[in-house]
Amino acid sequence: MKKPISILAGILVILLVLSFAKDMLVKISVEKGVQVVTGLPLEIRSFKVGIINTLVGIKGLRLHNPSGYKDRIMFSMPEIYVDYNLSPIFRGKVHLEEMRIDMEEFTVVKNEKGELNLDSLKVVQAQKEGKEPRQKTASEGGKTPQIQIDSLELKIGKVVFKDYSRGSTPSVKEFKVDLNEKYENITDPYALIKLIVVRTLMNTTIAGLTDFDLGGLKGSISDTLSSAQKVAEDAAAQVQAAARRTHEAAEQAQREAEKVLSDVQKTIENTAKELQEKIKLPFGE
Repeated sequence: MKKPISILAGILVILLVLSFAKDMLVKISVEKGVQVVTGLPLEIRSFKVGIINTLVGIKGLRLHNPSGYKDRIMFSMPEIYVDYNLSPIFRGKVHLEEMRIDMEEFTVVKNEKGELNLDSLKVVQAQKEGKEPRQKTASEGGKTPQIQIDSLELKIGKVVFKDYSRGSTPSVKEFKVDLNEKYENITDPYALIKLIVVRTLMNTTIAGLTDFDLGGLKGSISDTLSSAQKVAEDAAAQVQAAARRTHEAAEQAQREAEKVLSDVQKTIENTAKELQEKIKLPFGE
């Protein structure tokens, strides 16, 4: 009797080890993939990958600034939700049917030398050189991941700008963005990074304060930005259609109520006439 129990316990231990190893391997792969795309180190606190339900839960994601900056973190994302497609992974491609990014804070820093932390991103460096970031192969020290995101929901809380160029104590400006937008059909990991930077800075004055070329980045992802407009228009159309249906239903209900009330009033009047004809009161009507 003890032998089957021991075998079952051993199988459970192996499954737990494999599950933990799977999460660790995917976590390391994501960290390296993001570093290849951004050029900066990434840190993830916890990473859970589902096999049966194909869901990924990422918590505590933080992208680090390069060396030479007093502030350690460029941006932090408390939570990321991903619904992925399993089969393309075996062909070396990441297909995400749905992705939700919740960015708590994005910090733009100008250091004592007047250098901007945004300029360390590969997409910004390529933009300054007038070209697109080049896709890397595995032999070049890190393959650029192939990615397909069908639907992306991007939330951005606030942006903080710190300027150390005028002294050890920085001047600080804070901007509440409160962005919540949806995008469709993103097929380039570099476009995803550009989108985050562009939408983070568009509602602030940071680009003007730092002479950052926001227009160049914005122009390179015009198709992605236009997809957000389409999603917004579709959502607005659905809301208007629902409101119209509600209004029509209310008008129909009012017409039916008026008809019922009219029928009841006619019935009361007819009944009163019948009673007057049948009952003779001693003191008149």
